[in-house]
Amino acid sequence: MDALASEEYASQSKLLQEFTNVPSIDGAWVFQTNNGSKLLVVRNGEKGSPTKLEIVDQSHVEKEIHVAQSVHGPLYTDEWFHGISWNQEETLIAYIAEESPEPKPVFDYTGYRKEGSSEKDCNNWKGQGDWEEDWGETYSKKGRPSLFVLDIASGEVRAAKGISRSLSVGQVVWAPPSSCGREKYLIFVGWLEHNGFQNTPRKLGIKYCSNRPCSLYATLCPFEESDVDNAPVSDSKLESASVAINLTPSISSAFFPRFSKDGKLLVFLSANHAVDSGAHNATDSLHKINWPSDWKMDQYLEITDVVPIVMCPQDGCFPGLYCSSMLSDPWLSDRCTMILTSAWRSTEVILSIDVLSGKATRISPENSEYSWSALAVDGHNVLAVSSSPIDPPQIKYGHQVSLKDQTCTWVWDEVNNNPLMAANNKVKALLSHHQFSILKIPVTNPSDDLSDGGKLPFEAIFVSCKDSSHKPTILVLHGGPHSVSVSNYSKTSAFLASLGFNLLIVNYRGTPGFGEEALQSLPGKVGSQDVQDCLTALDYVIEEGLIDTSKVAVVGISHGGFLTTHLIGQAPDRFMAAAARNPVCNLSLMIGTTDIPDWCYAVACGSEGRQHASESPSPDHLRLFYQKSPIAHISKVKAPLLMLLGGADLRVPVSNGLQYARALRERGGEIRIMMFPDDIHEINIPQSDFESFLNIGVWFKKHLSISASDAAV
Repeated sequence: MDALASEEYASQSKLLQEFTNVPSIDGAWVFQTNNGSKLLVVRNGEKGSPTKLEIVDQSHVEKEIHVAQSVHGPLYTDEWFHGISWNQEETLIAYIAEESPEPKPVFDYTGYRKEGSSEKDCNNWKGQGDWEEDWGETYSKKGRPSLFVLDIASGEVRAAKGISRSLSVGQVVWAPPSSCGREKYLIFVGWLEHNGFQNTPRKLGIKYCSNRPCSLYATLCPFEESDVDNAPVSDSKLESASVAINLTPSISSAFFPRFSKDGKLLVFLSANHAVDSGAHNATDSLHKINWPSDWKMDQYLEITDVVPIVMCPQDGCFPGLYCSSMLSDPWLSDRCTMILTSAWRSTEVILSIDVLSGKATRISPENSEYSWSALAVDGHNVLAVSSSPIDPPQIKYGHQVSLKDQTCTWVWDEVNNNPLMAANNKVKALLSHHQFSILKIPVTNPSDDLSDGGKLPFEAIFVSCKDSSHKPTILVLHGGPHSVSVSNYSKTSAFLASLGFNLLIVNYRGTPGFGEEALQSLPGKVGSQDVQDCLTALDYVIEEGLIDTSKVAVVGISHGGFLTTHLIGQAPDRFMAAAARNPVCNLSLMIGTTDIPDWCYAVACGSEGRQHASESPSPDHLRLFYQKSPIAHISKVKAPLLMLLGGADLRVPVSNGLQYARALRERGGEIRIMMFPDDIHEINIPQSDFESFLNIGVWFKKHLSISASDAAV
């Protein structure tokens, strides 16, 4: 590295650190003096070490329980399987942890050692045994998610019984106490492990994938088993009580179960359309079950729709539910209103849902282009966080105010004196000359086969510098393709903007938040419709006189990298530089190496792909995959490309990016490859994330010839 480059790295790394210092706000708790006085602290041990569970009462460690690896491994903390639930009396805690691994065969210098022989001999070694399927990206070294219950008084941990080995479990909650008995029931989500092609026993990747079939199940608390064990053999009802029961067999997806405060309703989300269509994410629906006070496990429960799928929303109207999480206690004190955070076109909003009428109301400010997320419910009120691409997170407290016309509105007060203010003020100063807006981009020349929703305008978030028409612009593309870029604060986007770049963040058709028809318009048309949407958005800001057409770069991750490499091949004269993080470059190579081969069929073939999906693709499908891939256009690429790859990526393995990079180099293209050997698809190890975006900043500044004065405004 020469002196000039070294100075650039030093300058940009100092700047990036300012944005990194702003913490994200992902959750909050409101403590009541008369409720929820105890706290569970989980300390997952290193491999082979016990898990430590601490019961904290009034800031005092009341009890410490060490759970041996022979009982279970670490607790799950991810977005799907994670689940920790206290019972009403605060005497039992249900949670999801890794099942202990099956014993491995043991060998020594004489060969195989039989069961029961000592393993203390230093000449012994453990074999590998049979390979087991896992849930792919981020789950490759984890044990099966299993349900356990801790009795706090005795410190005993028991595994739930009667759960099929074909299920992975998560998101456990306690059912309300029965009015006619002392049985304690647990409700959990179960994912079928036999979800491979043609119902074969394969676990397809679940990270970012809401289209994996799942149901709500009920099982008896394992500390209730003594009643079942002592029952007469002829009593079939008591025998069946030890077997988990599917509560939602009529629909293909049910998750995030929540009981109302009075215990009369069980409400849950469903990604039924994602499962049935094959799209890896789609519009959610909300459902409820009237929960009997004397429910028994052999009793049928009817499912009622609360918020259905929205196919084609009217302009400005509710576009449907798109929820990636749910508060553990989402209920207002009226007992019938839930608070949810959902994508609404290019913003994230807070919704109140009346589960009796099904009415969905936007309670975050309707005239705000900021994104809002609920953190906790406090009686009638809501604690939330709000941010924008140029404004760091601010904590807000919302409450309802009655108006003269007998209606109510929500008022949001800023929570001051929080520890984030100092870092936020520094970033605000760095972005003080920037603005942002959400642009509606009309679809040009829509084809006749498109649904009405597929013809509606899509959107782009435009973050502009002062005098933007003379500044370089970066086209920023999300992955998925069924994920969304919302108008919240992102340290990496803010960093790139502070360098003097305009940002055009495109939510092309297929993005959630715009209705189901718009989302379903993309499968089968990747590499064409989504590419055209990106170019249409670029044309729009050029025609409006907002950017300099001669200074444009493009960056994206995953499917965003797919679009990045497509754009520099299909429109080679429009981009001066590009950067791609773990991009999909060749679907015909990816199909045999990824944890989600069904995704390749879904995006390339559309809904018809499901009936043809196979672990051994036909020559015709391999040809189609190649034709829809960026590598088919590699001979036309002119822009210098920075390729950033995670060596442990199971979603888009490094072979995809390396093949493209080597082929580009073979043709004389300018390519730089950075490999992060321990990173997965996201490249989210903090040091790796920092280094990757630092290099993106240096790369774009070099190839777009941005000056120090440009970076200052």
